[in-house]
Amino acid sequence: MIVGTSVWLLALRRRLDKRERAKQELTALIGEDRVLMPGVIRQELLSGVRSAQQFRTLRDRLRAFPDVEVDHVDHENAASCFNECRARGVHRSNTDFLLCALALRRDLAIFTTDGDFPHYGKVLGIKLDEVRSELG
Repeated sequence: MIVGTSVWLLALRRRLDKRERAKQELTALIGEDRVLMPGVIRQELLSGVRSAQQFRTLRDRLRAFPDVEVDHVDHENAASCFNECRARGVHRSNTDFLLCALALRRDLAIFTTDGDFPHYGKVLGIKLDEVRSELG
């Protein structure tokens, strides 16, 4: 399972959020050892951390999650995803399309609260994970 930056950011917040169920789902996925960490998400989460100590703490915690290896085929597939979506009027970031390509090639679902991904799913057929009802 690829967990999107939007879900990680919810989980890292100390204050309660109306999307508490997404945080609970992430906790369940971690407990089930189902979370993989693409480097691009690791980079997004570590970018902008204010102190060196916070950076090291977060970096060390994120190292617990296995990497999703990325190679040239994934970047080529991401460009293809971008082109296919653009042809259908769906635009967004290269990072999003890299996540889509990784998920498609490895038959993984993406767990995210980012509203762009359902649009990608309609065009590309990516699988999206949702909060399981028994968690709420």
